Amino acid sequence: MGWHQLVMILDSLDPDRVEEAFLTLGALAVTLSDAGDDPVLEPPPGETPLWSQTKVTVLFGGNANLKDVLQKLRALLDIDTLPSHHFEELDDRQWEREWLKDFGPMKFGERLWIVPGDDPAPDPDGVIVRLDPGLAFGTGTHATTALCLEWLERTALGDKTVFDFGCGSGILGVAALKLGARHVLAVDIDAQAVAATRENATRNAVDRNLVATKRIEPLSDHFDIVVANILAGTLVDNVDLIRDTVAPGGRLALSGILAGQVDEISETYRQYFDLDERVSRADWVLVSGRKR
Repeated sequence: MGWHQLVMILDSLDPDRVEEAFLTLGALAVTLSDAGDDPVLEPPPGETPLWSQTKVTVLFGGNANLKDVLQKLRALLDIDTLPSHHFEELDDRQWEREWLKDFGPMKFGERLWIVPGDDPAPDPDGVIVRLDPGLAFGTGTHATTALCLEWLERTALGDKTVFDFGCGSGILGVAALKLGARHVLAVDIDAQAVAATRENATRNAVDRNLVATKRIEPLSDHFDIVVANILAGTLVDNVDLIRDTVAPGGRLALSGILAGQVDEISETYRQYFDLDERVSRADWVLVSGRKR
């Protein structure tokens, strides 16, 4: 099977809004990069490193209806005309490995490291997660994933059970196990994500303690920790399911939330959870709390 790759210069469009729209439309991967030669090496604290011209590169499966994608994209962005863009057809080469070229070891919190492939671990005494996302979302480079990893790193996970809702590459579930969790249930509607999660669990020798599946309901178990790094609309639509999976007194972390969406998420979940102070990175927010 081949793949479709869309390349678009964003002009004045908001990159976070564009990224969210593409993920809503089923993109397998979304990458923002410099469209010219104007790198921003060290942005001021709290600011997003953007360029004067930002390029977005988006990957879709070979069966994607490109005309439909563009039509829905205009509607989601509320614009009549899209900026300059073109599609490229990719063959079945292992293009997904190309992410390794720009992905190095990353530290989250005091001790957690995400390390690509077989690269040397920068800190042999740290908690090391070796990652290959394959076709699934989740490398730690995106702000939403980083927020969740940092939250897990500072949360007491010893002997806890964890539900990873929208597991992507499995990065959060595998990290939770490496940080001391006892068992993880990882769920995603994307078969590629389930496959990547299982492979990464095996790569990190935690596969005996992780179950990855596409089946979401029914869930009769309660979990000590629930993490959901998905889109805000999905968090609202699935509040009952997520609420019911958290054990009384259990902890919850929600991400994939833009700053403009956080009030709706907070109001939705405050009915059942005592919420912590919000944590943000760039325009993305993590909402966490404890179930009453």
